[in-house]
Amino acid sequence: MAPALPQYWWILAITTVAFCLSAFGNGANDVANAFATLVAARSLTMAQAGIVSVIAEFFGAVVLGSRVTDTIKNGIIGLDRFRSNPAALLVAMGSAEIASATWLLTATKLGFPVSTTHTIVGALVGAGIGEQSSITWEWKEGSVSQIAASWVISPLMAVSAILFATLKYALLIETPGAPSLEDLGAGVACGIMFGTFFGVLALSHVFFRPYFHRVVILADPRIRPWHLPLGPLLWRENPPLYFPGKETMLVDHYQSAHDKTSTDGNQPSVVDQNTSSTGTGMVASETRTPKQVPEEGNAPGDLEGQSAAANLRPMKRQPEPEERFLGPTDHLPLYHPRRMGSYVVYFLLQGVTRDCVTHSSAHLGAVHSKAPQYDNRIEHLWTYAQVTSAVMMSIAHGSNDVANAVGPWVAVYETYTTGEVGEDNDTPVWILAIAGLLLGLGFWFMGHHIVRALGNKITQLSPTRSYAMELGAAITILLASRLGLPVSTTQTLTGAVVGVSLMNLDLGATNWRQLAFIFLGWVLTLPCVATIAGLLTAMSLNSPRFD
Repeated sequence: MAPALPQYWWILAITTVAFCLSAFGNGANDVANAFATLVAARSLTMAQAGIVSVIAEFFGAVVLGSRVTDTIKNGIIGLDRFRSNPAALLVAMGSAEIASATWLLTATKLGFPVSTTHTIVGALVGAGIGEQSSITWEWKEGSVSQIAASWVISPLMAVSAILFATLKYALLIETPGAPSLEDLGAGVACGIMFGTFFGVLALSHVFFRPYFHRVVILADPRIRPWHLPLGPLLWRENPPLYFPGKETMLVDHYQSAHDKTSTDGNQPSVVDQNTSSTGTGMVASETRTPKQVPEEGNAPGDLEGQSAAANLRPMKRQPEPEERFLGPTDHLPLYHPRRMGSYVVYFLLQGVTRDCVTHSSAHLGAVHSKAPQYDNRIEHLWTYAQVTSAVMMSIAHGSNDVANAVGPWVAVYETYTTGEVGEDNDTPVWILAIAGLLLGLGFWFMGHHIVRALGNKITQLSPTRSYAMELGAAITILLASRLGLPVSTTQTLTGAVVGVSLMNLDLGATNWRQLAFIFLGWVLTLPCVATIAGLLTAMSLNSPRFD
């Protein structure tokens, strides 16, 4: 079928390039929200988070993504002026896509975690003004006034502080000798496990309990997640382990991220695992971490007598990718195969091999030192739930926010093909697949900028804290959507981070400078992206024509 407006093929081509950049920037900025706290808490490395994000975003976009996309996001601008001149819609949507891509990539590079929804809405507002179309300013769903209100509503609604307070006072600082499930009695235990929970708890008892006992209590360095199917065999003194590991999975989540010997974090160093850190690179004068017990032996039979806290695996700080990949071949000519190969490896891996945890700021080190440190064994138990919640958020992002990048392109494509302006347009599955892949690749190559901004730069993070942040943000978004309140995933998660940080009961445990920097990015989003889109639209529609 021939397109109805073939003379405007160049607008479709430019919009397609802008769409790819917009989806890439969307992934670099918004996808990082789901994984920033995960990486900062040392639950996953950047490379692991990158692999998970590519899979989760692609799955969410293709399998759960909407097959119908609104032509005009939330009815921000009217369509009446475009019905008699469909070509003007091509220009407006193309300009909005270009403006969105430009701002998302710029904000990501600067470390501004911004809302992609607000970005595309701001671009549409600017395009509407440039085309002299009507703009929805009054208070209604998706209006500009609601977006401005969400700067305050989203962070304040985050319920993460309540969640972390529950974890803190019920689990983390629980007094020794608290009754366990076995001490509650058969009647209470049966009541708890009754119904749908019975099967889940049975599986946990058979498989997960011996696994975690060996990982957390015995600190057996040989155990890995693929040993879960062994179940009861893990209770043996010498279980039949296939592909055993060489070091414990227990990570020191509170290992100092402050490196005062390097200003750029390029020099690799390892913090002594037998010292307690205050977060400033100095040895603590008071013990807030579990007491360490000398090892009694390395044989499996001696594992019961070892302290898991004394066998924490320190996180080694790797060199930055420039030094790691390009440094070894710097002396070779540019045309040398090894040096050319090092540039290829650097290009592919530089985004997921950067150190997003280490910092050289004395101020940030002081902020971290005011956050209490809890037992790393308990923290490790929450890494599994934390990873699961992050994956769910990533899938949800791929299914919902993919429309922010796809919407304008679909409007241009449908108008170019049919010559008519429609309220809703069918979204081809193949474009959802491309968008989903670009979302994941955006995080892979540029997500480290936002991971640094939303991670340890605000407060000291750990698995329990990060889990409360992610779950609290998810609950807030669901509740707000049900109530019709304007919220942003980025802003809600930022509010969740602040809420959990305040549970340290010390205002000094929050980096207010970084929060001010992030808030500045929120405020700049609408005017900046609207200006870009408006100028592009106005110049395109009013430029001289040579027919």
